[in-house]
Amino acid sequence: MSDLTLINIKEEILSQNKELAQELRGRLRDQGVFMVNLMSSPGSGKTSLIVRSIELLRKAYRIGVIEGDVDSAVDAERVAREGVPAVQLKTGGSCHLTAAMVEKGLGALELASLDLLFLENIGNLICPVGSDTGANLNVAILSVPEGDDKPLKYPKIFQTAHAFVVNKIDAAEHFDFDVEAFRGRVRKLNPQAPVFEVSCKTGEGVEGWCAWLADRVEGER
Repeated sequence: MSDLTLINIKEEILSQNKELAQELRGRLRDQGVFMVNLMSSPGSGKTSLIVRSIELLRKAYRIGVIEGDVDSAVDAERVAREGVPAVQLKTGGSCHLTAAMVEKGLGALELASLDLLFLENIGNLICPVGSDTGANLNVAILSVPEGDDKPLKYPKIFQTAHAFVVNKIDAAEHFDFDVEAFRGRVRKLNPQAPVFEVSCKTGEGVEGWCAWLADRVEGER
């Protein structure tokens, strides 16, 4: 008989993370706060989308932001200049935010004074997908320069996100990005999730994204 004992650390960690994420969702619900988890590759425009969204939604909602990064506070500083409370989480190397990290960020905010909370995850299309943060919505952002084949290369994020934002649409003529091909690939993986074409530089399409997000927030109330 073998004396070997196997302990699946990954499953245990994921289970613990999921339990805490559920607890955070309940805590946010009790406080009347709706949290949106934004995921993308580095440079796709997560912070830019947050800033544009703040501009359009700040009259209707009290907004806060939790920024996740391996290092640097540049994104949180940019958001704070918009006059909204911002917390920077420095992971020191971790490739995604966990529920425990988010809990620390929530502890630094006055939740009773917020309605809408943006969570900017670490820039990458793989690791954040498997870690529940406690958010109400998971949104994936893709920028035109990255190419329309991302759903083929990273299917899991496109299978699980609640919505998709294609940013830098103003630069489409300079890149070989087929919007219809992208939409078709997304529909095969996730038929129900909407796709928003935006330019955070010009503001094109951001109003439609914000209107959809506001509907989700009101639906949770």
